Amino acid sequence: MTTDVPEGPLVLGPLLRYVGESSATVWVQTRDPGTVEVEAFGRTWQARTFGAHGRHYALVVLQGLEAGASSDYVVRIAGEQVWPEREPRYAGLPASRVRLLRRSEPTRLTFGSCRTSVPHDKEGNASNGVDALRAMAYHLSRPERRTEDWPHLVAFLGDQVYADETSEEMRAYIASRRSLDEPPGGELKDYDEYAHLYLLAWSDPLNRWLLSTLPSAMIFDDHDIRDDWNTSLSWHREINATPWWHDRIVGGLGSYWVYQHLGNLSPDELATDELWQVVAGHAGDDEVDLTSTLDAFADRVDRRPETYRWSYSRDLGESRLVVVDSRAARVLQPGHRSILDDDEMAWLDEQLRGDVDHLFVGTSLPFLMAQGIHDLEAINEAMANGAWGHRVAVWGEKLRRAVDLEHWAAFQEGFLRVMEMVTEVAGGRRGRRPGTITFLSGDVHNSYVTEITPSSMEPGSSRVVQLVCSPIRNPLPRKVRIAQAFLGKRLARPMELVVRHTDKVPTAPYPWTVTHGPWFDNTLATLEVRGRGLVVRWDAGEVHGDRYDEPDTRQVARVAIS
Repeated sequence: MTTDVPEGPLVLGPLLRYVGESSATVWVQTRDPGTVEVEAFGRTWQARTFGAHGRHYALVVLQGLEAGASSDYVVRIAGEQVWPEREPRYAGLPASRVRLLRRSEPTRLTFGSCRTSVPHDKEGNASNGVDALRAMAYHLSRPERRTEDWPHLVAFLGDQVYADETSEEMRAYIASRRSLDEPPGGELKDYDEYAHLYLLAWSDPLNRWLLSTLPSAMIFDDHDIRDDWNTSLSWHREINATPWWHDRIVGGLGSYWVYQHLGNLSPDELATDELWQVVAGHAGDDEVDLTSTLDAFADRVDRRPETYRWSYSRDLGESRLVVVDSRAARVLQPGHRSILDDDEMAWLDEQLRGDVDHLFVGTSLPFLMAQGIHDLEAINEAMANGAWGHRVAVWGEKLRRAVDLEHWAAFQEGFLRVMEMVTEVAGGRRGRRPGTITFLSGDVHNSYVTEITPSSMEPGSSRVVQLVCSPIRNPLPRKVRIAQAFLGKRLARPMELVVRHTDKVPTAPYPWTVTHGPWFDNTLATLEVRGRGLVVRWDAGEVHGDRYDEPDTRQVARVAIS
C-alpha cells in the first residue's frame, strides 16, 4: 500500500476536533489557498485558509448550536463538494456527523497512545499488529451501530506520529528530498517531512472517516519529537549541540500546533491564542502565510516553554478532562527537577478541583506505575542527581536513558506536588468530591489499572485510579513483554527496601497496587460513566483471513470501578 498526495482540492481531513454543547471545529488541509465551507444543521460556516511551508489549512468554527443536536455535514472548497468523498474506497461508510454534547448525558471517552503508520496489509500487521483505531472505525461504521452509543471523544495521549522510527514509505519520501546518509538519516528533519508523516498517519479511508466523525483531543509525547525528549539536562545539551536538531524541533512543534493542537482549543481559547489571532486578524482576500511566524513561535517556546501552554481542559457533561503536557515544560536542573515548571504547575493547581462527577487527568506518561518501577525511577533520579557521588551519577544517567526511566516517578518534586493536589480533591478540600479521579495515560506499551489503596486515604474519599492504554499500534517484542511483566512484579520488594533504608529518596505518601493487567495487545480503551463509578473496556483489532479492510474488534479486558 502506498499513500500518494491526493490530486483533488482536499489533501487531508476533515477532522472533527473540538465539540462542546454549542460549538464545534472542523480542520482540513487543502491543495490550494481558498475558502472552506462546512454545511450542517441547515447552516453554512466558512473560513479562509492559512499557509505554512507551502501548504494550506483551515479551521472552520461552528457556533450558536443547540446542546445535544446532531447533524451530518458536508465540506466544500471554493464551492466544490470535497467531503463526503465519492471514491469507491469510501463506499459504504456512513455520513460524517457533528454531535453536540449534552450536560445530562453520561460521558463515554475513548483513549490510547502510540500508533505507528505502516500499511494495513499482511506484512504491516505481521510487524506492527492490527491497528486498534482502524478496527474501531470499521466496527462503528456498521449499519447496526447506533451513533447514540458512540464515544463522545477520543483522546490520543501521545505518539500520534513517530518522528524517529519511520516506516519504509516515510523513508522513501525522505530519500526523495535528501540523502539518508546525512544526519538525521531516516528520522524526520523539518516541517515538510512532518507534513508527509501526518499524511501517512491519517489518510487510510477507515481512519479518515473515523477522525471526521468522532471529536478528538491530542497531546504529544516523546516520539512525536524524539525518543527521550527532555529526559534530562545532559540529554537536552547533547541534542542541541547537533547540527540538525534546530530544524527538527522547530518543524516538530510548528507542525504539532497546526495538525494537533489547533483542534484542541475551544472557540473562546482560539480567540486568545497568539497564532490564531494572526490568522483570524488577517484582512483581505489573500491567504495569510504563517510560516515565519510559526517558525519563530516554535523556536521561542522550545527555548522558553513558560511562554506558551500546550495543556488544556474540556468539560464533558458533568465531568471534566484536564490534559497535561508532561514533556515540553519540564524543569531539568539537577536538584530541582520537575515534570512541570512553576507556571504549568500553577495552572494545573487551578484545574484540579472537585464539583464534578468525575475528574479525568490525561497525561501521556503514567502518573502511577507499578510500585517497584516507581521506586526504581525515584532511586535513579537520586543517583543521576549525585546523591551517591559523581561516578554513580554518570552511571545513573546512562541507566535512565537505556531503560526509559523518565516518567512522573523520575521527577519526584513534581510528582509529590501533584499527588498532594489530587488527594485534596479526593478528600473534598477542593469542592465536592468526584466519584473518581482518574489518570488516563499511555507510553509504556502495555495496558493496566492501578489504584491508590482506599483504606490509606480519608474515609469517603474519591477513588484515585490510573488507567493506561498503550499501544494503539506498536506492540513490544514478546521477550520484552515477558521481561517487563516480570520486573513489574519482582521489583516491588527490593526497591521498597532501598527506599526505606535511605533518606535520599522520597517515600511515596500513599500506597497503590496494580489491580488489573498488564495486557500487551494493540488496544483502544473506552470508559463509560456509570453514576459515581466507571466501566472500562480495552478492545483490540483482529483480521480474519485476508479481510484486511474489515478488521473485527475483540474485547481484551473489562473493568468496573464502582
